Amino acid sequence: METHRTQVLIVGAGPSGLLLGQLLHRAGIDSLIVERSSAAHVLARIRAGVLEPGTVDLLREAGVDARLRAEGQSHHGFDLAVDGARHRIDLQALVGQAVTVYGQTEVTRDLMDARRASDRPVWWDTSEVRLGDVSGSEVHADCVVATREGASMRRVAADFVAGCDGYHGVCRAALPASALRTYEKVYPFAWLGLLSDTPPVAPELIYSRHERGFSLCSMRSATRSRYYLQVPLTEKLQDWSDERFWAELRRRLDPGTASRLITGPSLEKSLAPLRSFVCEPMRFGRLFLAGDAAHIVPPTGAKGLNLAASDVRYLAQAFIEHYRAGHDAGLAHYSARCLARVWKAERFSWWMTSLLHTFDQEPDFQQKLLRAELDYLIGSPAAQRVLAENYVGLPP
Repeated sequence: METHRTQVLIVGAGPSGLLLGQLLHRAGIDSLIVERSSAAHVLARIRAGVLEPGTVDLLREAGVDARLRAEGQSHHGFDLAVDGARHRIDLQALVGQAVTVYGQTEVTRDLMDARRASDRPVWWDTSEVRLGDVSGSEVHADCVVATREGASMRRVAADFVAGCDGYHGVCRAALPASALRTYEKVYPFAWLGLLSDTPPVAPELIYSRHERGFSLCSMRSATRSRYYLQVPLTEKLQDWSDERFWAELRRRLDPGTASRLITGPSLEKSLAPLRSFVCEPMRFGRLFLAGDAAHIVPPTGAKGLNLAASDVRYLAQAFIEHYRAGHDAGLAHYSARCLARVWKAERFSWWMTSLLHTFDQEPDFQQKLLRAELDYLIGSPAAQRVLAENYVGLPP
């Protein structure tokens, strides 16, 4: 069997795996990325589009921010719409920072281009990845790689493995259940998303709480919009025509915003259940989990990609310290550092989700508490400052 030797094996070529590979490349550390899907499939994933300042800084450090600087939209605030009235959360005034709207697809494209330019390898369409013992002096992984001649079984020998392969990936699944402790909350609704080549209905995001359910008006550019509706888990994607989606969105917007909504054919529609999930710890011997492989947040707080970038920052720093200086404190403390930040983001995402969505069979007492929470938030600069601080991202 052909054996490939590398310093860091990265499983998963989404934004977290590609970003880790790029940071390691710039530090002179070798890596191999293996991905079960094709490059085209990875690029076709429609995901988040709000980047924290810390994530933008990390992409700049990785040398992949040229298009981001040219095309990204700086947003200094967003609107909360409650019962038809809009209230602006002024991030710049409250905490002196802004977020950047730049689609995850574009981040992935930039990172793919950088990986190609680096001449470091990516094995696309790699299946049957099996990790060996991760507690020894090195890790071996066997996988089937698609080639022009057909499938080829290969072995990888690496100093470390970074599991950046998502919630359904092989890395966390390869670990014994006794080594893990998981925490999960499943929400009783999903987000129905629609992407369209239409101008956004507003210059900044609108998060709307309505008796018919939550909605979000977002964008990917000045000409491409992304909209979401809260729907029951029982809904079927095929039951939602474009016309039905646009009509329902209008019902959940204030009259002024609804009158400005420009509709058009959908480029993509998706249905995503919401969950909160954390796996502890995030390190097992020479295997390190990052991003969705270790934690999931509901998208309400725009934390998913940003949390993954934070994990990658800590992990890249730890590998660089190991190879350059022989110091392993960063590796030893990786899980604890990540989880301290993860749980704060989980709390914020849970809070924002609970505040803005409607829940079936919600007790009257809970409804009154949520109403009081919203009234306090809308009327208190101090409460808005807490929201703004979490939204732009806590310090590393």
